[in-house]
Amino acid sequence: MPGSLLHLEELTGESPTSERAFKYRMSLGMTSIVMDPQPELWIESNYPQAPWENITLWCRSPSRISSKFLLLKDKTQMTWIRPSHKTFQVSFLIGALTESNAGLYRCCYWKDPGWSKPSKVLELEAPGQLPKPIFWIQAETPPLPGCNVNILCHGWLQDLVFMLFKEGYAEPVDYQVPTGTMAIFSIDNLTPEDEGVYICRTHIQMLPTLWSEPSNPLKLVVAGLYPKPTLTVHPGPIMAPGESLNLRCQGPIYGMTFALMRVEDLEKSFYHKKTIKNEAYFFFQSLKIQDTGHYLCFYYDASYRGSLLSDVLKIWVTDTFPKTWLLARPSPVVQMGQNVSLRCRGPVDGVGLALYKKGEDKPVQFLDATSIDDNTSFFLNNVTYSDTGIYSCQYLLTWKTSIRMPSHNTVELMVVGKYKPPKPSLSAWPSTVFKLGKAITLRCRVSHPVLEFSLEWEERGTFQKFSVDGDFIISNVDGKGTGTYSCSYRVETHPNIWSHRSEPLKLMGPAGYLTWNYVLNEAIRLSLIVQLVALLLVVLWIRWKCRRLRIREAWLLGTAQGVTMLFIVTALLCCGEMASLILLFLEIVMPTPKPELWAETNFPLAPWKNLTLWCRSPSGSTKEFVLLKDGTGWIATRPASEQVRAAFPLGALTQSHTGSYHCHSWEEMAVSEPSEALELLGTDILPKPVISASPPIRGQELQLRCKGWLAGMGFALYKEGQQEPVQQLGAVGREAFFTIQRMEDKDEGNYSCRTHTEQRPFKWSEPSEPLELVIKEMYPKPFFKTWASPVVTPGARVTFNCSTPHQHMSFILYKDGSEIASSDRSWASPGASAAHFLIISVGIGDGGNYSCRYYDFSIWSEPSDPVELVVTEFYPKPTLLAQPGPVVFPGKSVTLRCQGTFQGMRFALLQEGAQVPLQFQSVSGNSADFLLHTVGAEDSGNYSCIYYETTMSNRGSYLSIPLMIWVTDTFPKPWLLAEPSSVVPMGQNVTLWCRGPVHGVGYILHKEEATSMQLWGSTSNDGAFPITNISGASMGRYSCCYHPDWTSSIKIQPSNTLELIVTGLLPKPSLLAQPGPMVSPGENMTLQCQGELPDSTFVLLKEGTQEPLEQQRPSGYRADFWMPAVRGEDSGIYSCVYYLDSAPFAASNHSDSLEIWVTDKPPKPSLSAWPGTMFKLGKDIILQCRGPLPGVEFVLEHDGEEAPQQFSEDGDFVINNVEGKGIGNYSCSYRLQAYPDIWSEPSDSLELVGAAGPVAQECTVGNIVRSSLIVVVVVALGVVLAIEWKKWPRLRTRGSETDGRDQTIALEECNQEGEPGTPANSPSSTSRRISVELPVPI
Repeated sequence: MPGSLLHLEELTGESPTSERAFKYRMSLGMTSIVMDPQPELWIESNYPQAPWENITLWCRSPSRISSKFLLLKDKTQMTWIRPSHKTFQVSFLIGALTESNAGLYRCCYWKDPGWSKPSKVLELEAPGQLPKPIFWIQAETPPLPGCNVNILCHGWLQDLVFMLFKEGYAEPVDYQVPTGTMAIFSIDNLTPEDEGVYICRTHIQMLPTLWSEPSNPLKLVVAGLYPKPTLTVHPGPIMAPGESLNLRCQGPIYGMTFALMRVEDLEKSFYHKKTIKNEAYFFFQSLKIQDTGHYLCFYYDASYRGSLLSDVLKIWVTDTFPKTWLLARPSPVVQMGQNVSLRCRGPVDGVGLALYKKGEDKPVQFLDATSIDDNTSFFLNNVTYSDTGIYSCQYLLTWKTSIRMPSHNTVELMVVGKYKPPKPSLSAWPSTVFKLGKAITLRCRVSHPVLEFSLEWEERGTFQKFSVDGDFIISNVDGKGTGTYSCSYRVETHPNIWSHRSEPLKLMGPAGYLTWNYVLNEAIRLSLIVQLVALLLVVLWIRWKCRRLRIREAWLLGTAQGVTMLFIVTALLCCGEMASLILLFLEIVMPTPKPELWAETNFPLAPWKNLTLWCRSPSGSTKEFVLLKDGTGWIATRPASEQVRAAFPLGALTQSHTGSYHCHSWEEMAVSEPSEALELLGTDILPKPVISASPPIRGQELQLRCKGWLAGMGFALYKEGQQEPVQQLGAVGREAFFTIQRMEDKDEGNYSCRTHTEQRPFKWSEPSEPLELVIKEMYPKPFFKTWASPVVTPGARVTFNCSTPHQHMSFILYKDGSEIASSDRSWASPGASAAHFLIISVGIGDGGNYSCRYYDFSIWSEPSDPVELVVTEFYPKPTLLAQPGPVVFPGKSVTLRCQGTFQGMRFALLQEGAQVPLQFQSVSGNSADFLLHTVGAEDSGNYSCIYYETTMSNRGSYLSIPLMIWVTDTFPKPWLLAEPSSVVPMGQNVTLWCRGPVHGVGYILHKEEATSMQLWGSTSNDGAFPITNISGASMGRYSCCYHPDWTSSIKIQPSNTLELIVTGLLPKPSLLAQPGPMVSPGENMTLQCQGELPDSTFVLLKEGTQEPLEQQRPSGYRADFWMPAVRGEDSGIYSCVYYLDSAPFAASNHSDSLEIWVTDKPPKPSLSAWPGTMFKLGKDIILQCRGPLPGVEFVLEHDGEEAPQQFSEDGDFVINNVEGKGIGNYSCSYRLQAYPDIWSEPSDSLELVGAAGPVAQECTVGNIVRSSLIVVVVVALGVVLAIEWKKWPRLRTRGSETDGRDQTIALEECNQEGEPGTPANSPSSTSRRISVELPVPI
């Protein structure tokens, strides 16, 4: 195994430079890089006073069981141990120590997909000596002055005495007798006096004179004795590969040695420079992508006393800038005169940003690199129509570089007037013509986010549909979908304003190439009907001309020839039209999916003792199953269970049970294809398996599938001419896959497979039918894909595209190896050939592995790569978790674990925006781990997963809840808020919510005290920190941050600071508005909060806002909160509190609420009637007008009267209905007494109806008179109708006699014409007329 040997040699190699760098890193307090865990190697002996007499080496894996262990000696000799079962540790027997087995030992353990890191080196010297211990430092915290340091000494043997020596001291400074093989020496409260060179030695407890060799010396250096340097870069922190870069590390002290490190690779990127100045330059002549990272520097003197570390400097080496994204707030659709902020963000720090507008060469605005933070944005104030356009942002560099600028996302800013946004566009998919039985999707689109779309149908004024995504599905049931449609929308910032309607779009009935078969069938049917009617008319015409018998036969012969020719011409026309039609899509008519048949038993060593056959269907609409024997024998019928399967118990297998079995599934209107046949041959013989494979291709891998019928069986593959099996596989389910790595001529031949029981003595099945493998010359495989994602929901539309550069080819579509559709070659157009196979509406049973091939007259192509079509929403959704967490440092790896419900499924990982799944995994358990290796910024995004079964049409689960993966070196900043408010009365409850964009990470809450930041309570996974029965101890300043439960080097930022104020401890203040509580937009307003104690801080609050609006600390008793140029959103209910500076956050009671109105007109009042709007006889109605403001005067207006009717200060108006003058529509308004010239808007009108007084009595008498007249008229009409009805029998008799005479005359004329030889006035005709007239029925 030369490859493995080379790998192990590299693992055991050591570098003095890397060791020195590691020691420097530990002494300077850097957190060590998390490496793969090393195994532990130690010695055991049954001779404690002379362990070299019999030595056994033990190797233990730290965190997992393993199937293989390896012992290395002197980097060349290897000893393997493969234990009988997976275990944590194994032993290697060395025996008595001699010169031949002395040397350097290490051990490894096997972990997929390779060997682990080797253990530490164990040096076995000559007999009579203890092994030399190893010595290293473990820093619990950075080894700065006052910190703790652990020094570890590993002695390889148990029950040893460990001694710690320091250079310059004759006696040991510390000793330990641990129970294991390692001692830990702790140095607490580190000081500069603790610096020095340390060694470690061991000896046996019973033999204190037998010492080991001293360990390698270790120098302990106390870091942080000098100030930290500054690290700068020239020309800039972002450069292209191949360009040069200078890093300058500058400190305050001359003559020091400077060191530069890259955090991502400390052991290999360690650079030193000793200068006579106080600075050092580190020059990169030709940058590489691998030089990207976080750099820092420090300096140290000749005694290795070091400085603090510099601030981290991020260096980017890239040929293309990462994309920036732009977001418009509050919305990309704004009204004229409003303000808009365009927030530009990107993953690159320390670079300025520039805002561009399409059509303009120069940037619109700039943002300097030093002024950019999380809240910095581009601002467009008081926008006008000229600000409408498409905006983008780019990085702004102040140095020259060859980095390419990528395309950026854009934001289209739309400035609308005060009325309606611009109209959208409306389109139809797939066309504006209905296809029989198919629906049309109308798509309403705009270029900016909207709140809701609305669809209107002009032919039906009451028709209206709403949609969030702008898609509307229109069906044409009974032809009721045709017509003219238009759409509109509304945006979130103006939810009450709908846009202009789109241009109208007309939908028409079935026509066009998409429904050509339907049109053709209708034309043929209509043609046949017309021909049949024409033939019938001809026959009737011949009967009418029955007197011309001499030309009757010739005429009928000519008519028959004409009709035949008409049929022929119609058929030719139809064939010609069908031949000239080129169908772009071939609709796949999916058959009822084939069920699966298998056997189960509770006697795995003798299955024939109790056998049960199971039948399962991939279709969720299956009603029942039928089991057949030998193709015709009806065994039984079983209803389908919830798992869409049924059991057929056979019991103990006898001779009568032998035969071939298969099953069908029944649906509403269809029966499925039969399952694959299961053949039972008798007792002691397993059912015969089935072998299959795709066509072999020279030089490529080939898989042979052997399908058994029982689970837990072993499989064997045989080749004709060889008695021993070619390959064997253990119990892997009901089927196995044998692999031929590279198909060559020698692999051709007939293959078969057999199954057997897992335990000896084996019970074998009969061999399967032979499968012949012959390599044939083929065209190259076609390009096969789906137009959308192959993971679809039921009812979705799927199109398969199979193409090849060869011309005039025919195509075949396969599902799970069976042909389901084909496309004939087309000679219409030269060039590449392609076929599109369409599934209009995917069902649960349509999932599976699809592939395609193309062929010419005699040559076939290789099969295409398969496409796994997965139909979801059949099984419960899985859960997706990230390990160690959802926030990953760039360049690191993360594992996404998809946890399903059922075992033996296949899992797929999907990323939002990707057309095909990223990874697939087939597992035997119920979870799969997907490794994202060395992630970058492009790997950030939402991930989800599914699981599905491969044996039953790829029926899949629901998609998991999306999991957001962040690839960043710094956690995004969370925000802290209080609910219901950060100003809380004493004794009430409040919840502090810590929120951030990263999910799946806990939070921790801090409270700021006078001396330090202290933890408040425990951590929270959902970000909720409840504080019940709030008291004075709870008030103060709070902040929060993410609290990941895994070790990571990602920096964590604190949230905003929240001041929790407790009220109810001081007298309440008063709050006034100047000039008044109602002002016009654009005017200034001052809110005056008057307290009762001096030296106070005043806080202004607004109802509905969780945080205080403003805080002031005036010199007197009053705070003036100035509100310049107020707007409509400043309206609301305000209050204020105050607290003393000597007792911060212990605030007063709330002031009385003050409602502020910002409007040109006061809001309209409400108008109501008491006791109701209907006048009663002699009763009055009181109209009550109510407004939201105090100190007003109300006025009541009556429609039809020019002058106001009444005035009132309390808003009550008494209305009577004398002479009917009280009926009508009323409205009211009011004005402020402080502003008598400003009237509010009128209220909604209120109608008073009813009647009262003398007028009402007159109306009642009139109604009675009119009703009496109506009754008289109705009675008179009834009398007239009765008289006429009595005359009706006589009229009916007369009419019957007349009809009889008419019929007699008609029959007489017909008889006369039928007998030309009889005179019209002959007696016979008269007698015949009399005889005919008598029996005529009436």
